[in-house]
Amino acid sequence: MKINFGRLLLQTARLYAGKEALVNVERNRRLSFMELHLLTNRICNMMKDRFGLQEGDAYANLLENDNQSLFSYWVAKGEPTGLWLNYRDAFDEHIYQLDYVKPKLIFIENELIDKYYDSLRQREIQIVCMDKPAGEREGLHFFWDLVAGAKDSEADFEYEIEDHITHFRFTGGTTGKGKCAMYTLRNSYDAIYHLYGHPEAVVDEGTRLLHVTPVTHASACLIMPAYFKGGTNYTLNIPDLKKMCEVIEKEKVNTTFVVPTLLYRLVDFGLEKLFDLSSLKYIMYGASPMSPAKLLILQEKFGNIFAQGYGSTEAWPPVVLLGKKEHLVESEEEKKRLSSAGRALPGVELIVVDENGKEVPAGELGEIWVRGPSVIKGYYRDPEQTAEGFSANGFWKSGDMGYLDKKGYVYIVDRKKDMIVSGGFNVYAIEVENAINSHPAVQQSAVVSVPHAEWGEAVHAEVVLKEGMTATAEEIIEFCKGKIGKYKVPKSVALVSELPASSVGKVLRRRVREKYWQGQERQVH
Repeated sequence: MKINFGRLLLQTARLYAGKEALVNVERNRRLSFMELHLLTNRICNMMKDRFGLQEGDAYANLLENDNQSLFSYWVAKGEPTGLWLNYRDAFDEHIYQLDYVKPKLIFIENELIDKYYDSLRQREIQIVCMDKPAGEREGLHFFWDLVAGAKDSEADFEYEIEDHITHFRFTGGTTGKGKCAMYTLRNSYDAIYHLYGHPEAVVDEGTRLLHVTPVTHASACLIMPAYFKGGTNYTLNIPDLKKMCEVIEKEKVNTTFVVPTLLYRLVDFGLEKLFDLSSLKYIMYGASPMSPAKLLILQEKFGNIFAQGYGSTEAWPPVVLLGKKEHLVESEEEKKRLSSAGRALPGVELIVVDENGKEVPAGELGEIWVRGPSVIKGYYRDPEQTAEGFSANGFWKSGDMGYLDKKGYVYIVDRKKDMIVSGGFNVYAIEVENAINSHPAVQQSAVVSVPHAEWGEAVHAEVVLKEGMTATAEEIIEFCKGKIGKYKVPKSVALVSELPASSVGKVLRRRVREKYWQGQERQVH
């Protein structure tokens, strides 16, 4: 099916022309629906007319929320494909991803220019800084000068909704390097209607939605649903709790997406007593279920305003939702429901299968598979991983082990993949082990998740040192900070004499992990 996405955005901009569509809090930048539409027209025309980017070309964004939100989905009305880089990843990870996709242009925060400039120019990438640069450099441009010189006429680009790739995002790496997920407009657009189809009104014309977590990740799932309903998106660059509360109070924010960790901290610090947060009507959380005991505390303070979403890079979230009404518990059966991820949204197929890919009955453990229009086509330039990660008939194989009950609630009890979800971010064990093992004193390591009251799961490493060499746990942690993103760095390291291994010498992570999860009902949080 052909689509002119710019025309759809224009229709909505006309409908809500003077109403605020986007507020970048830290930059005090407020854009109406029509202003946002015309600005993003300029961005699209600038990339095409000034830099010659056409369909099949790529640009990259290495930006915080305020600036990333100027691109987001709006520029999908233009021809090139965007590479959404995670601002919190390390330099080496960014360079690997840039080399993989080979964008011609990058939009970058000024604070990163000195560190990245030489590497970017060696790759002949044109650089656009978002604030006025200190001086002139070859290949370095200022965003607002470029925008001022661009036309605000319609991009007028028509493409196949299921074929044209609007943007790339990298997953965590099960083999040490992330996979490059490809998104079509069908993935993003139909995710909107999954939410609209839920019995509860997640967003509406009065929505004032605050993005605290990165809009290159799960928080992005609410941007377009809010936009097409006439709601307002607000952005913060860092999850600063005090600042978040100030914004909620001042702007009368009524909707947000967070990880449970932030909510726990909010109550622990008593911030609800210092700020008027009574405008909040809908808080979606993700990455892990809420602790029932802590949920009751939160409900006492804020009322029943919580909903849980489940999804992933491959199945654009949420594909499963535990709504506000489902968070009301009175019986033991209802209390058990809180440990579920919810039920599949309208338009999403979810099944549980055995090791042969055969669907199993309700209550039986297996791997969770998801199919629907919000599931990606596969991984860019990686047919082998695509074939491994997706079934022949289009199901994404989640790697989460769980079961469905007779009412359709899905319960996640373990992970097939060696993945850790800490504070809402996915961390793959092999990525961290590769960083640790590059330390000159380390012989080998095993990275596992351990239960953590605040983060849900924490990254923990057991490390064997080379004979005759020394290193402290603190030194190893510090060493990792220069190799991988901060959220991937181990929170703790234990130095051990040996690691459990199979008969062929393969380290058995699960054996390492078991001792930390004894007595836990679920093997993930």
